[in-house]
Amino acid sequence: MPPTASDLLRKYDVRPRKRLGQCFLIDPNIIGKIVQSARIRPDETVVEIGAGIGVMTALIAAQARRVIALDLDPQMIQILHEELKDCTNLEIVQTDILRYDFNTALDSKGAEGIRLKVVGNIPYNISTQILFQLIEHRAIISEAILMIQKEVGDRIVAEPGSKAYGIPSVLTAMFAEVSREIDVPASCFRPVPKVDSVVIRIAFRPRLLVELRDAGLFFKLVKAAFAMRRKTLTNNLKAAPGLLPVGSNLDSILARANIDGARRGETLTAEEFGRLANMLADCFFR
Repeated sequence: MPPTASDLLRKYDVRPRKRLGQCFLIDPNIIGKIVQSARIRPDETVVEIGAGIGVMTALIAAQARRVIALDLDPQMIQILHEELKDCTNLEIVQTDILRYDFNTALDSKGAEGIRLKVVGNIPYNISTQILFQLIEHRAIISEAILMIQKEVGDRIVAEPGSKAYGIPSVLTAMFAEVSREIDVPASCFRPVPKVDSVVIRIAFRPRLLVELRDAGLFFKLVKAAFAMRRKTLTNNLKAAPGLLPVGSNLDSILARANIDGARRGETLTAEEFGRLANMLADCFFR
């Protein structure tokens, strides 16, 4: 029988590093469910974020064609090399995930058109930054199955008009379909965190909700709309430097997009943001 997460933590006397946001999932049932929910095919390359002591890594490697296990902690890297030395389809990389180039995970052996799958129990203190990084690499990632803090998960899946709805909600909805997979109580971790967690699936769309003329402008628009949640859309957009073309009339642009400028950003759908971004792009490119 393979060692459990608790066995390995004791074996290597692992002391979680607070600055790295380390919190180890020890419940074998939940670990198995996460891998099962990833629906890994035998022809896939899987990138695991925060591989840690490698219990989930071993399960992934048993199903995927190729696995790239990422971790920043040198102790985790040493444990991975020791415990998974017999996994011939595994590559272990010590790296800061926010600096990792997912393009390096591609190889010439995979079938044409196959994209990466990402799985991970990601550091909660940088989960939003990781989400944005995955969106940036969406052309080469089919989907991501991530365990994140429940509060962050609530924001990602939130609907317009709710308190949780914000920048992550809009950006994710534009580029992906999101679903909640597994609720994970704090008691499943060591050390026990102060928050519960959730596993979400982010399946990147082959076509966006709205075909954006300028994705960068769309990002800038969404950020500006939520700059001050109590302010109207008009006031927030007028205060955003470089968002509006010189000499443009915001009221006219909003009218053409069929959006009332007196609304607040949290009431707009991702489609409305996309439509408005394209209107702004048209003004810039005239």
